[in-house]
Amino acid sequence: MASCSVCGKKQTVGNNVSHANNKTKRILMPNIQRIRIQTSGNTKRAYVCTRCIRSGMVVKAALLRNV
Repeated sequence: MASCSVCGKKQTVGNNVSHANNKTKRILMPNIQRIRIQTSGNTKRAYVCTRCIRSGMVVKAALLRNV
């Protein structure tokens, strides 16, 4: 599983808790997307969580299209 290259967010472990208060392990996954980002004039693909994308911590690279 990939982690966010900006904030380092990755999967974490928690419990499913039933109505009878039975606890079983579960994995909580962050919403990580593989996007093209702009870093110091270069474009690269990176795994970034949606919180960092929405907060403006990364600059998405413009898509070049052949017209």
